[in-house]
Amino acid sequence: MKEENVSFPNTFILLIFSEYPWLEIPLFGVVLVSYTLILLGNSSIILLSVVEPRLQTPMYFFLDNLSVLDLCVTCTIVPQLLTTLWSLEKTIASWGCITQAYLFHWTSCTECALLAVMAFDRYVAICHPLRYTLIMHAWACVWLAAVSWSSGLANSLLQSTLTLRLSFCGRHTLDHFFCEVPALIKLACGDTTVNDLSLALGAIPFGMVAPLLVLISYTFIVRAVIKLPSAEGRQKALSTCSSHLVVVTMYFGPGIYIYLQPPSKSSQAKFMSFFYCIITPLLNPLIYTLRNKDVKAAWKRIL
Repeated sequence: MKEENVSFPNTFILLIFSEYPWLEIPLFGVVLVSYTLILLGNSSIILLSVVEPRLQTPMYFFLDNLSVLDLCVTCTIVPQLLTTLWSLEKTIASWGCITQAYLFHWTSCTECALLAVMAFDRYVAICHPLRYTLIMHAWACVWLAAVSWSSGLANSLLQSTLTLRLSFCGRHTLDHFFCEVPALIKLACGDTTVNDLSLALGAIPFGMVAPLLVLISYTFIVRAVIKLPSAEGRQKALSTCSSHLVVVTMYFGPGIYIYLQPPSKSSQAKFMSFFYCIITPLLNPLIYTLRNKDVKAAWKRIL
């Protein structure tokens, strides 16, 4: 049949995990439980920082932003994923696909920038403790958060808008469980050189510069901790960074593996995206809650 030149299809067929159809029902249960825990965990962190005065510090302000990002990612992807896993019709409307492409790219880029900002916050707290309140004052925190959100939004608008202008020639079968910009670009039947170049350039500040800033910050932190005279001081300094370091590793690890070094098999990329979109937002509040004495003390006082 002769392919029709369609700028953007009305619906997309999501293959999700078609290679493993027997996984759909177990995955539905896992995703549903994870979705509930993500909503409860991240919402509780936001609530704690609002009602508990001891948690109204720059570190928890950025942690609130991280929880909001995790909620946005989850609410953007998981409801549609649950629907496609449960029903026989594996489709998503064009408006839902566009929404997922814009919001996912926005939140993922913003989270990269925010994790770099959180590493800078820990650097100031440990390397310049006497000047911490002077450097990380309220307006500085708001400005850093605003830069993170606005830079992610700008990149999302650029990449997603360029993707929507492509011709898909009637191709609407997406080998993924949600709509994201790289997967949509693969469906295009025209020249995607501009899109590929724009995606590569856009990944530099978020996929390369942000991890580099985290690495530089922790290099200075380690040097400062080694110079501390007491073992107790070194342990206390490292404990304040351990939660953030674990979250950074979980976030940038799968992200770099997927986008900078994509695997040959699409199933591997989908499972890594599953970890990135669902497991990481689930583990983030647990890591900060279980490894943080202030959060546990706040929970005890409230309960």
